[in-house]
Amino acid sequence: MITKDSGYIMQLQNMSVNDGEGIRTNIFLAGCPMQCPWCSNPEGQTLINPMTRLTTTAEVMKFIKKQLLFYRYSGGGVTFSGGEATQQVEFLRSLTTACYDQGISMAIETCGAFDFTLVKDILAKMDTIFMDIKHMDPDKHKYWTGYELKTILENLCAVDKLSGNLVVRMPLIVGVNADEENLVATLNFLHTNLRKPQIEFLPYHTYGEEKYRQLGKNLPSTNFRTPTESEQHLAEALACTLGVEVVSYR
Repeated sequence: MITKDSGYIMQLQNMSVNDGEGIRTNIFLAGCPMQCPWCSNPEGQTLINPMTRLTTTAEVMKFIKKQLLFYRYSGGGVTFSGGEATQQVEFLRSLTTACYDQGISMAIETCGAFDFTLVKDILAKMDTIFMDIKHMDPDKHKYWTGYELKTILENLCAVDKLSGNLVVRMPLIVGVNADEENLVATLNFLHTNLRKPQIEFLPYHTYGEEKYRQLGKNLPSTNFRTPTESEQHLAEALACTLGVEVVSYR
């Protein structure tokens, strides 16, 4: 039974070094309002399925407290991911409060599909906020994700005023959003609206295909393609030209 101190997770992953500073524990919370067809964690698109499980704040804290030494000496901590972690807002609040009380550094990965007023207190506790932009064309964003772009952009600007370290992440997918027109539109928006615009380009990959098979889902389209090295460099060069800092946690 879900309570404010319990919720559904996909995985607790120790020794992560890709989603924030230092050595981290990633907490993958289930549930997401988007249905991106390239998602590498398709089990996170629904709250309950064979690859998720119900757990409690106490159980999660018992797990991560064993990692405190690694956090302390590496400058690491906990990263909340998904799915979309803010979908289980009360459980997320319980987890962040428990980590905050222990002095654990926190980061969150979010697609930006949330009610800002409901999660502002949670986001204020984060040392780093990673927030996705999938596409800058409203119609294409709706087509690919099933969600309105307007809300994402409004939340991005609100989070920027709140956070001292906001990193925009863009899944770079040839056939979806890696064209120059979309890149320029995205980068111009970041340069114009964010105090310290930063972007991390994440090249599309197919590592999650086995999960689709386990869930009985169709595999991502073969029309999606990982950018070549030159295409990746083009995106990064455009960012530098348009005044957006390129960062990498990979």
